[in-house]
Amino acid sequence: MMKKLFLISIITFLGMLSLRCQGVTSLDVNSFEQKVSDPSVAIIDVRDAEEYAAGHLRGASNVDWFAHDFVEQVLASYPKNVSLALYCRSGRRSSSAANKLAREGYTVFNLEGGYLAWNKMRKKVCYYDVQTFFTPTGLPVKLTLIKHGSLEVSAKGVSIQIDPVTDYGKRTEYSLEFPRADVILVTHEHGDHLDASAIKALTGSKTRIIINEAGAAALGSGEVIANGGTVTLPGGILLEAVPAYNTTAGREKFHPKGHGNGYVLNIDGLKIYIAGDTEPYPEMSSLKGVDVALLPVNQPYTMTVDQCVQAAKMIEPKTLIPYHFSQTDISRLPALLPEVKVIIRVSMR
Repeated sequence: MMKKLFLISIITFLGMLSLRCQGVTSLDVNSFEQKVSDPSVAIIDVRDAEEYAAGHLRGASNVDWFAHDFVEQVLASYPKNVSLALYCRSGRRSSSAANKLAREGYTVFNLEGGYLAWNKMRKKVCYYDVQTFFTPTGLPVKLTLIKHGSLEVSAKGVSIQIDPVTDYGKRTEYSLEFPRADVILVTHEHGDHLDASAIKALTGSKTRIIINEAGAAALGSGEVIANGGTVTLPGGILLEAVPAYNTTAGREKFHPKGHGNGYVLNIDGLKIYIAGDTEPYPEMSSLKGVDVALLPVNQPYTMTVDQCVQAAKMIEPKTLIPYHFSQTDISRLPALLPEVKVIIRVSMR
């Protein structure tokens, strides 16, 4: 009788264990690396913010497992038709998180041994904050916030670098930290937006450099696009060049009308607006349906905090990321825009 009860207990335990692990696949480092190379997979680092900032997998966004609303954060940001790849320091936190999310209906892959195992295998890591957004069909779009006006947008296996600069603030080793770009977008020719050495480091045999007229003259190359111009990028990504200029009296000399570009990327219905160096301008009200807006808040060269609020109310984006803000205090922006998700990252100074 005791033997029978013991067997029943074992079978019950194994059944519960099978249920708990349903939807979760544990992968070793090499298999995990192969899995996350698929652009349709979203990567989540479940460590805390300090651990994440000290180094993480390229393309990984951060959601702390110990946050009281961890599951709610994931549910709010990640569609259930997207496969999730999770990791932590050693694999323990991510295993718990993976099982929790699997019970919510996600397909989850967990890195065995975690970040420690990844580092032991000398795999590449990243130090820049990554925000992940999704197209209407659930395709991940990863926005790497490098610094100041420098960004990378990656989706559908396509890398788009915007205003890469090597030595503004913290040095960025583009040749070591990023792959060759499919597209490089330059908003204008100022030195904190146009850097020939960074462009060279990112340029491969098929890289397209899209730039304003004065920038092309300074660089000596590039496809010139003016305000209102459109082009189709690799992966069927649609690009529109929009105005970027100063409107306040006395500031017009910084960025004259018709000179530089802002850019709108339409990635399968997800619209990202990279404003470039600009203040609010009348034509901005036509930029509707924007999902993510990156607006500069660097008075007196671009926007004041109040102008950023004005611009956000004109555009009505779902998410606002202030960037290029130097020493401007932007801490009050979330309170001024309660209807918008405002993401503030120090790296974007």
